[in-house]
Amino acid sequence: RPQPVGAALPAGKRDGVTYTGATSAVLELYAPHKNFVYAIGEFNKWERAPDYLMKRTPDGNRYWIELNNLPAGEEVAYQYLVDGTLAVADPYAEKILDPAMDQYIPASTYPNLKAYPQGAEGIVSILQTNQPGYTWKVTDFERPDPENLVIYELHVRDFIEARNYKVLADTLTYLKRLGVNAIELMPVMEFSGNDSWGYNPIFFFAPDKAYGTKNDLKGFIDKAHEMGIAIILDIVLNQADYEYPYVKMYWDGNQPAANSPFFNQRATHPFSVFFDFNHESEATKALVARVNRHWIEEYNIDGYRFDLSKGFTQKNTGENVNAWSAYDAARVATWKRIYDEIRSYDETAYVILEHFADNQEEKELSGYGMLFWGNHNHDYRNMAKGVQANPQGIS
Repeated sequence: RPQPVGAALPAGKRDGVTYTGATSAVLELYAPHKNFVYAIGEFNKWERAPDYLMKRTPDGNRYWIELNNLPAGEEVAYQYLVDGTLAVADPYAEKILDPAMDQYIPASTYPNLKAYPQGAEGIVSILQTNQPGYTWKVTDFERPDPENLVIYELHVRDFIEARNYKVLADTLTYLKRLGVNAIELMPVMEFSGNDSWGYNPIFFFAPDKAYGTKNDLKGFIDKAHEMGIAIILDIVLNQADYEYPYVKMYWDGNQPAANSPFFNQRATHPFSVFFDFNHESEATKALVARVNRHWIEEYNIDGYRFDLSKGFTQKNTGENVNAWSAYDAARVATWKRIYDEIRSYDETAYVILEHFADNQEEKELSGYGMLFWGNHNHDYRNMAKGVQANPQGIS
């Protein structure tokens, strides 16, 4: 068992990768309760070499290392080997390679995809110095007034046969003719497998390669803005699937471990499908803040539809849906904090909640500035048919 060198983080660095030059980068992993971490990858043939034992911060919470002599502008695969037994990709990776799934992504969707590296096992993360950027054509997009939004909820896989952003961009004229002025993309962050609605996220900073490259996604958003159409991301921050590194790093048999900085061992409510984030944990708060900022600033998206926002609670209601729906002051405080964080760097981004809580709670949050996703299809149809309907929920 090696003993890591204690050293404070270099100034200006943050969790994940910080590029420091054309051939250098600093890797940083938040990993409290762990004893040592190696950086492994193509730069050391995936071996636990002493020179790649990561330094540990004085508080014991983070591990970091500076990599030098990286090939300028080339993709490099890497992982973290935690406590000598568990190799995981970087939770903050903006691109991953999946040995089980990448082989099924056609070259027409993702050309020149890097081959999975020999010697690696499991999902690996990718770093790349001097990455080719995207030059935005539209830098002054005016978002439609929330009162006048006509939102089309769109799943890339099911909307077009080609299942990619390039072809999707060519269909925008059709959506424009419908009168749509906003598209809500069902979740596009990396999810388990290639064939999913996207509600099983595993990497929150990486667009899933099954739909194309990151610059393809940016090109689609840019073209939508050219046509006066806002892009809203459906985002899943209530849960994560098993392949998420922070699930695997803190695991106990068949559930998250009691010392997980991010997850409840058991969900506090009956609608959780995978593993339930603790939104009152400081680690989760920091992660959520960074994820939200990333997609707005890196991809120029116009806002979010937050999936299962009612699940952002630590009030344990078991299987009692009515108790879960009751007014929860802590949940209200959580959403006001998230809203304020977004407003600190974007004054007009849409914040839409899938909430379904007590009406007092929804009125308070809507009065604060948040919007709400709801299903009134049944009553709209009945009004159109001229039969009994109750449209009061629409307001």
